[in-house]
Amino acid sequence: MGGASSRMGQPKGLLPGPDGRRLIDRAREVLRDAGVEAVLVGRHAAYLEEGPIIEDAIEDAGPLSGLVGLLEHAAGSRVFALACDMPFVTVEDVRALLSSPGSIAAPRRDDRWEPLCAAYRPEVLTLARERLSQGRRSLQGLLKVAETFEVVIPADHLVDWDTPEDVRAS
Repeated sequence: MGGASSRMGQPKGLLPGPDGRRLIDRAREVLRDAGVEAVLVGRHAAYLEEGPIIEDAIEDAGPLSGLVGLLEHAAGSRVFALACDMPFVTVEDVRALLSSPGSIAAPRRDDRWEPLCAAYRPEVLTLARERLSQGRRSLQGLLKVAETFEVVIPADHLVDWDTPEDVRAS
């Protein structure tokens, strides 16, 4: 799932990761090796040739809209949302989240849920649609009211790259 990359100044998924692979390619491989079909969520011109792309449920409505689009696309299957700017998430992390109970399985980082490294069961779709239609677009809010199960993931695996400074610090 991706955003506009405005703080980074360029599409984050196309950046080289710590191992030299583009972040988008690394994320795809991690998901594939964990048994998850990798799709891109949200339309961004830089990724049009990277397909398949799942449209947000409502254009420019934030990550919750992307999650709704992903859950709709999955047609009743569990999904995994992974931000492409998290270059240290491992296959083992994804498997741990997928094998956990709860409507949502997610780690916490700095006392906040990490909704873009999380597994979502199909029943979350109804609640997510309802919140989106009411203009309550916060993924944090969704995880607070849903049956969310916390999975402990090493903090250094949850580092994300939002700015060039974040990349240099890793």
